[in-house]
Order: sequence, then C-alpha cells, then structure tokens
Amino acid sequence: MSATNRAKLITKLQTALKKHYDVAPATPSRPLLEHALYACLLEDCPADLADEGLAKLEQDYFDWNEVRVTTVTELAAVLSSLPDPNKAAQRLKSILQAIFEEFYSFDLDHLKKENLGKAVAKFEGMSSMTPFVLSYIIQHGLGGHSIPIDYSAMVVMLVTGIASQAEASDGRVPGLERAVPKSKGVEFAALMHQPAVALLMDPKDKNARTFLESVAKGSSKELDEWLTSKEAAIKRVKARKKEEREAAKQEAEAEAAEEAEAKSAVLVKRSAKKGSRVTKSSVQQKSAAEQAAESQARLAAEAKKAEAKAAASSKSTKKKATTDKSSSSAKSSTSGTAKKSSKTSASKTASKSTETTESAGKKSSKTSTTKKAPAKKSGSNAKPSSSAKEAAPKKSAKKKSTTTSKSASTESSSSAAGKKATNRKLTKRKPR
Repeated sequence: MSATNRAKLITKLQTALKKHYDVAPATPSRPLLEHALYACLLEDCPADLADEGLAKLEQDYFDWNEVRVTTVTELAAVLSSLPDPNKAAQRLKSILQAIFEEFYSFDLDHLKKENLGKAVAKFEGMSSMTPFVLSYIIQHGLGGHSIPIDYSAMVVMLVTGIASQAEASDGRVPGLERAVPKSKGVEFAALMHQPAVALLMDPKDKNARTFLESVAKGSSKELDEWLTSKEAAIKRVKARKKEEREAAKQEAEAEAAEEAEAKSAVLVKRSAKKGSRVTKSSVQQKSAAEQAAESQARLAAEAKKAEAKAAASSKSTKKKATTDKSSSSAKSSTSGTAKKSSKTSASKTASKSTETTESAGKKSSKTSTTKKAPAKKSGSNAKPSSSAKEAAPKKSAKKKSTTTSKSASTESSSSAAGKKATNRKLTKRKPR
C-alpha cells in the first residue's frame, strides 16, 4: 500500500473512533517505573481491569522488589480479573527483573532528564520488552511520540487494510506516527485500544463490527475469515505437536524394544552357558505335591540318621567306661609289683653288704697275725702302728656297709622319683 492511501485510511480510522467511542480520561501522573508496569497490565486488556490490577499489586505487596521475587503463579492469582493473567504476570515479572538488572534500582525518573534516544536504547536492550510496552513508556513516561499498538489493535489494522500481514507480524505500522500528530497521539491510542480489546474478548461485538465497516467496507467479513484461518492454524499447530509427541513416543518405544532385545540376547547367552552345567531335571519345575513328598522323605531320612548317631554315641561311651576301669586296675597292679621288686632289691643289697664286711674282717685278721712277729722285735715303738692298722680295716668295712646301704636307699628313692618325674618337670637349681 502506498503511503498516501495508508495516511487516508488512518485519518478515516481516527474520525470513526471519535464517532463510535468516547475519549478516556487522562492518565494520572505516575513515576516512570509505574508507567512500565501499567503497560504490562494494559496490553490486550481493558483499561479499567488494568487499573484494578495495579491497585491490587500496590495493596498486597510492600514494594516492587517484593513483586519481582514473587512467583508467576502468585502474581497470576492476584491478577485473576485480567483476561489472561498468566501472560500479564509473566510480562510484569520479567520486565521488573530486566529493569533491576539494568539499573540496580527502581527509581527511573532520572531518565526523563536525559536524552530521549539514550533512554529508549536502554529500554530496547531489554530482552523481555514488548513493542506495546516500549511505545507506552516513550509516549507516557518519556514524553516522546510513539503510538502503542498491541496484538488486538494490530488485528484491526490488518482487517481494515492499513497494515499487511508481514507488517502485522513485525508489530509496527509504518507511517502511523506521521499520520497522527503528537498532540493527538495519546487520544488516538486510548480510542484505538477500546474496539481492539472489545473484539478480542467478543469477536461478535456489534459496536466494534459497525466501526470496522465504517472504516473499510468488507472489513467485518475479513475479520471472520481471519478468525477461521486462525482457528485452522491453531488446529494445525495442535496436530503438528501431537504428531511430534507421537513420533517421539514411537522412537522411545523402538529404543526400548531394541534395549529389551539386546538384554534378552544377553540373557539367552548366559542361560546357554549355564545350561551345560545344569541338568534338565533341575530345570523342569516340579509340582507342589512332589515337592512336599520329597521334603517329607528328606525329613524322615534325617530323623533316622539322628537316631543312628545317638545309638552309636551311647555304645562308644560304654566302651570308654570299661577301658577306663581296666586301665586303672592295670596301673594298681604295676605299682604293687614295682614296690615288691624294690623291697627284694633292697634286701639283696643288704645281705651282700654284710657278706663283704665279714670277708673283709677275715682278711684283716689274717694280715694282722702275719704282721705280729716282726712287730715284737721292733719293740714299743711298733705298737701304735699295729693298733692303727687293725683299726683301719674296721673303718673301711664300716664305710663299705654305709655305702651299700646308701646305694640301696638311693635305688628305692630313684624308683619313686621316676614316677614323680613322669607327672611333673624337674626345674634346674640355680648355682650357688
């Protein structure tokens, strides 16, 4: 469309708006931040509901920082009177967060004194900023000339032929600020917002339909066609999403089936390896009756084994008792014989010692008789030596008898000590 024809349609639109709708009261003076927040609520929403939502936010929350950290669901519950509270809450929270990250403060009035281009550039750099909110901030907060056009107003521009489909998708109408002067920009935006929101909430609104026909004939039919195409597009989008979900589901099922096949193949290999070790009889499942019979037979066999073990243990205890008695009697007999043998050996040694003493006495008497003749010739000096010689064999005989008796006693004591040595260990004496 040429610029002249578009300018003519815009002026015709402006006169139709004044004819069918009343001018809204002037907006109160607000801080720059509140203008931005009010624009978030006013987009695609009636002005009275936007005023009500902003008043609820100011009443329910301490400051805007508390609103920034509040969840979207809580904000949507507060803004439940709006046509789409979830979208409005998301816009409000995201723009508050973007402003805080840009300025680290909620006092933005210093931007009014700065250059308009620099202030607009700062707001344009925010990723969550929409064209309607940006135009509203420029028009009401910074005093610039920019007419805010939201989605519902863009539908009116599209149906009346002022904007094309490509321009509507961009969200801007070229030549609109040139056709509408700055002095009438606020009034035009407020009037344009009324039929646009009315058609969004009720596409069959009579006042809005007559307004469209007054601007361009056949625009009402264009609106119906656009609504049907929109419904068809929505259906296509839903069908495409459904197909995508089904395709993803089928892919997931195919992957699961492949994984199951791989696992089953691994299990088959493992079972084949184990099958060589396990016999077929152990693999076959037995019935409950057969298992019960086998368990009863096993219990009976175990009971018989226990009885046999008890009988064998009783017999072994009896044999042990008889063997203990015989061993004790043998020990007593051996001890008696040992005592008797010790007594006989002692008597024999004593008789031998007496015999040796008698023989020694006879020899000594013989030697004394043979030595008496030369002793007489020697005189008195030889007497003491003869008496000493007589006394010497007597002493030797006594010593021999004492030694024999000691040997007998030592033999008897050694036999007794031998028995004790078997029961205990001899300790070595310490050297003196």
